[in-house]
Amino acid sequence: MRCGRRWIHQMMLAEGLRMTQARMAILDILSKENVKHPSAEDIYFTVHRINPTIGLATVYRTLDLLTRMGVIQKFDFGDGKARYELMMDDTSPHHHHLVCTVCGKVIDYTDFTDEEKELIERTEKALSERYKFKIKNHIIQFYGVCNECNGERR
Repeated sequence: MRCGRRWIHQMMLAEGLRMTQARMAILDILSKENVKHPSAEDIYFTVHRINPTIGLATVYRTLDLLTRMGVIQKFDFGDGKARYELMMDDTSPHHHHLVCTVCGKVIDYTDFTDEEKELIERTEKALSERYKFKIKNHIIQFYGVCNECNGERR
């Protein structure tokens, strides 16, 4: 796993939890660069090939635990499956998603302009003040048609 192993291990210890083989295997799968937004089933099939003793229920329980701990984020991209993404540490770069409604492709959007950053900050500040609500995070997803699918429709 990349740089987040120590951070995740510390969080597990703080919760009084052990780093089991199943948890380690699931975190290793989520940490791979080539694995983007897998579903629980995707994770299960991969982890089961590595360790056949890890069952689907264990994968679901582990994903739920890691989501509650803030180690991973759970997303709904409108395809009927929850998708997961590892947060490498508590300073992971924030990003948004562009979701193609035709093919299901998900693009991580991280290269924010200064104007976009300012708009989000102003929005969070205004909402916090208006509703007396401390915002800790937000998720923004844009739905549309990707370049490849848009090209096919011409």
